[in-house]
Amino acid sequence: MLYCVCGAETAPALERSMKMAVLKGLKPEKVFAYFEKLCSVPHGSGNTKIISDLCVDFAKELGLKYRQEPCNNVVIWKPASPGCESAEPIILQGHIDMVCAKTDDCTKDMTREGLDLMTDGEWVWADKTSLGGDNCIAVAMILAILSDDTLVHPPIEAVFTVDEEVGMDGAFALDCSDLKGKKLLNLDSELEGVFTVSCAGGMRSDCLLPAELTDAAGTEGFGITVAGLQGGHSGADIHLGRGSANRLMGRVLAAALEKFPGLRLAAISGGQFDNVICSRCDAVAALPTGSGAAFTAFIREFDAALKNEYAVTDPGVTLTCAAAEAAKAVPAERTATLVQALAAMPQGVEAMDTDFPGLVQTSLNMGVVKLDGDGLHITFSIRSSIASRKLMLAQRVRAVAALAGGTVAERGVYPGWQYKRESQFRDTLLAAYKDLTGKDGVVEATHGGLECGLLMEKIPGLDAVSMGPELHDVHSVRERLSVPSTERTYELVCELLRRSC
Repeated sequence: MLYCVCGAETAPALERSMKMAVLKGLKPEKVFAYFEKLCSVPHGSGNTKIISDLCVDFAKELGLKYRQEPCNNVVIWKPASPGCESAEPIILQGHIDMVCAKTDDCTKDMTREGLDLMTDGEWVWADKTSLGGDNCIAVAMILAILSDDTLVHPPIEAVFTVDEEVGMDGAFALDCSDLKGKKLLNLDSELEGVFTVSCAGGMRSDCLLPAELTDAAGTEGFGITVAGLQGGHSGADIHLGRGSANRLMGRVLAAALEKFPGLRLAAISGGQFDNVICSRCDAVAALPTGSGAAFTAFIREFDAALKNEYAVTDPGVTLTCAAAEAAKAVPAERTATLVQALAAMPQGVEAMDTDFPGLVQTSLNMGVVKLDGDGLHITFSIRSSIASRKLMLAQRVRAVAALAGGTVAERGVYPGWQYKRESQFRDTLLAAYKDLTGKDGVVEATHGGLECGLLMEKIPGLDAVSMGPELHDVHSVRERLSVPSTERTYELVCELLRRSC
């Protein structure tokens, strides 16, 4: 295992190189300075080397002990401030990857380019893309704490994990053998004043329904688009009743099959990430020649129905069609099987939690649908706070796939995080919040996946709380971070550290 401690300089290169053209003046200044620098480099899931190296360079130049893992996880240790040497260490943790979403007209290559940040002084967002405040604001706050020699704090173990958004791969890979802390503050929550103490477990299911495309002579092609949906996070927003473009496309195609026998599927593509509620899905259908006028009328009527159904949750929903090329398509009989399976797959909330009223217990999100050369691929994110319910949903996906002659590969299985009834760490945090704000904090569970469950499996006796500043519409192009909430949250973290000495 490689550790390194290097000689300190007055300011790390990460800080010296900051160009604060956009976020300059926002407070806490150092937090937003680090946030802007982190956002200047690409860091989507699976593309974390650059941002990982930035964190390493930061540790090197501050003279802090660090470890960088082959998967790009980074651990940085900061000794206690004078007088706090005997205090128990605290683990501060966040993930460095983000979900890369962008508008249809955005030309940015998010695998190579950083974000174009914008602010009005109250909120921070990115132009035409997701912001990645989930979870780079946590990384920025932790870096600011590590660089501040005026803070009173116990020993700090800063843990930056990768690929949280695609199955918590970094947390799975993390070596915890040299971590001594038994108190974990995870900064991956998105509602200020809400302190998460339990989360659902989850898994990914990759479904393949075999199919081949053959000559589509005697047909005419129609491109079908479901768009204008709000989308959102499949853990945080699944209960809001927002439409899934993938589910709606399955519904449209199933209804079209009943009115237009012989319809053949030539293409379908919706979503990029299994944990994002799909906001747009495009398909191409090959219909018997001469069906154009009737099919256009059918789409127009269905569009009106969707606008009525989703007037509140997705007022911008549209269903459109236009002439499109369809030289090849799946044979009609196989198309019927694929479309029926797509329509039959579960989607959305399955059950609500009985211990935490208002919380989703079990859900499934059909995040990605894609017709490739080998068949129809459907990728799901399954979540539940009850392991048996999670397995039940996985079984349903396998059953529908089997009836359609398909197969399912399951991956990224992660445990839930069980509520701990007695927690001095949580009590200290809640007391600090009350003293700073005059308000009682809200203790709750989340349907979203958090790395706390995995870390608690790896570190026996670990006590954990998750919190964070106000973030809205994460994983979408509307994602935005509250500036005053960030300041208050950072102040709370610093106060928790002071009280932990």
